[in-house]
Order: sequence, then C-alpha cells, then structure tokens
Amino acid sequence: MAAFALLASFFCVASLDFVARAATTERVVVNRYSGLAIGGFDPVAYFTESMAVEGLPDFEAREAGAVWRFRNEGNRASFVAHPDIYGPQFGGYDPVDLGRGVTYAGNPRFWVVAGQRLYLFGREDNRDAFAAEPARFLEEATARWPALEQGLAQ
Repeated sequence: MAAFALLASFFCVASLDFVARAATTERVVVNRYSGLAIGGFDPVAYFTESMAVEGLPDFEAREAGAVWRFRNEGNRASFVAHPDIYGPQFGGYDPVDLGRGVTYAGNPRFWVVAGQRLYLFGREDNRDAFAAEPARFLEEATARWPALEQGLAQ
C-alpha cells in the first residue's frame, strides 16, 4: 500500500511539473498542457499561403515561452529569424477585445494580416469589424495592451 501511495504521488508531481513546463507564459496564447502557441498553426503560413495551416511536430521552435509549429523548415527558419514579424500581434489575443479592456484568446482560424502583421480574433464578427476599421481597433488595442499585458503571467 505504501508503495502504491509513493508511486501515485510521483505521478501527481510529475504531471504538475509537465504542465508547469508546457505553458510557461500567458503573454502569448498557448495551450496550457502542450505549450503550443496558436493551436499549433504555422504563423508564417498566414503570410506565405494566405491561409491557416497546421504546423507539424517535425518543425518546431521555442520562442517567448511557447512551442511554435511550422509546415516546413523554411517557415521555421523565417520565424526564428523574425519572430516579431511573423508572430501574432498582442501575443495572439483578440485586438477588438483588447480595445474593450479584455484579454480574450484569438482563434487561429479567425485572422487578418494588416500592415504586414498577423492578428487573431476570438470571434468571426470581431475579425470582420477589425477588417473594416483596422486603424481604429489598433489604436484602442495598442492603448490598452501595456496595462493588460502586465496582468498576464510571464
């Protein structure tokens, strides 16, 4: 019985350690269990293929406390060289909701590339509103982001 309790406690501690290492930040939208940024979608593909494309486990990189997946080595290399260009703005949080003072994770299937930067949205209607008036929403989100970002774990 004591051996079982010891074994069970080991698995509980090991599980907690895995979760702690998987999601090391809230400043980028990540899956708290796998540590994958933006649902495992390839951030470079939004620019090169103009569509949301799931990345592959064979092509991964660590950046900003998250694991990023890519469709191929070229996309991985581009991201590693320029994560500030290819990574989603505001850490992947919805800029429309940021403008309202709320951090809401963007969905990698609802996206816009504007001003050569990637923005993810939590809802389709937010994406459509942003696409119609990007300057307005960016001004609001940019004004609120520093304070909201401070409230997120590093």
